[in-house]
Amino acid sequence: MKIFSYNLNGIRAAMRKGLVDWLKEANPDVLLIQETKAQPEQIEQEEFEALGYHCYWHSAEKKGYSGVGILSKLKPDHIEVGCGIDYIDQEGRILRADFGDLSIMSVYVPSGSSGDARQDLKMKFLGDFQQYIRDLLKEKPQLIIGGDFNICHTEIDIHNPKSNKDTSGFLPEERAWLSEFLEEGLIDSFRQFHEGELDRYSWWSYRANARANNKGWRIDYQMAGEALKERLSGAEIWPDAMHSDHCPVSVDID
Repeated sequence: MKIFSYNLNGIRAAMRKGLVDWLKEANPDVLLIQETKAQPEQIEQEEFEALGYHCYWHSAEKKGYSGVGILSKLKPDHIEVGCGIDYIDQEGRILRADFGDLSIMSVYVPSGSSGDARQDLKMKFLGDFQQYIRDLLKEKPQLIIGGDFNICHTEIDIHNPKSNKDTSGFLPEERAWLSEFLEEGLIDSFRQFHEGELDRYSWWSYRANARANNKGWRIDYQMAGEALKERLSGAEIWPDAMHSDHCPVSVDID
C-alpha cells in the first residue's frame, strides 16, 4: 500500500494547478490531505471519484480555513471524523480511516506563526493530541499518522537552524515535544529509510525564491506505529510536485 500525505494550501487552487493529473500519475492507494480550505460541497470530488477514489472530508467551521481529507482506492471499514475535542474538531484537523487492523490518519497541526495566542493554542493542541494518540495506539497499534505537523524535528530538517531557533516551528519546546511524541511508540518513516540525509524538505516559503534555492523545512511526516515497523518498505519526499508551498511525502507498507 502506497500512502501519500500532502498539504495542498487550498484544494481548489491545487486542482487548478494540475493536482488531478498528478494524482493519476502518482496513483497512491491513499492520499491524506491537509489544509483543504473548503467545505465538502465546494470540492469537485467527481474528478477524484473518476480515478477510483472514495472521498472523505472534515472541514473547519470557519469557511476557507484548515480542513483535512482522505482519498482511498479501497473503501474503509470505518471513518472517524475528528477526535472528540471540541476546539480541535471545530477547526477540522483530524480524520481517520480504518482498514481492518490498519488505521490511517490525516492530521493538520496548527501553526503558531501568527502570534503568541496561536502559539499557545498550538502547544495546547500538541499536548491534547499526544494524549489522544497515546490512547488510540492501545486500540489501533497499526497506525499511520500522516500530515503537516508544523514542526522541524532536528537541525538537519531545516535549511538554517541557527537563524530559525526562535521561530515557531523550530522552537526548543516544539522539537522536544516531537521527540516525546515519537517515544510514544512511533517511527518517523522518512528517517527510517533516509537517516542523516541533508536538504530534504517538504515546505518552502513563497518569499525570497526559497523553493528554487531549496531553503526549506521538513514539517510534513508519515509517522508509523512501532507495530508496523517490519511492514514498512519505503518512504520518500516528492519536491517536484508543485501544487502548493508544500510537497507530498509518502510511505509504503507491505
